[in-house]
Amino acid sequence: MPGIVATSEETRQDEVRYTQARLVEVACLDCLARVGVKKNSDHHTQIQWSSAALADCAEFRRAETRPEGRDVKAACPRLRASIDAAVQSGEIVIGAEDGY
Repeated sequence: MPGIVATSEETRQDEVRYTQARLVEVACLDCLARVGVKKNSDHHTQIQWSSAALADCAEFRRAETRPEGRDVKAACPRLRASIDAAVQSGEIVIGAEDGY
């Protein structure tokens, strides 16, 4: 259940713009998990994980078997390499459009 629910069409449009606009689907070159990615700068990468992508990610499955579990803030290095490759190939454009 979402923590904040849009109560107007304008708010819903803003929500979509902030969370979904310009997302490029990227498949991990290792496990083929598919996520949505946007890069507003060299240092900013937004990754939208679906429940299917989380289940498909081999790195996350391995990490969850550790006694301490998976660090939820840690990125998958294999997916990071896949995103970097998509940037290098021009599939993902770096830079915000209209601030997003």
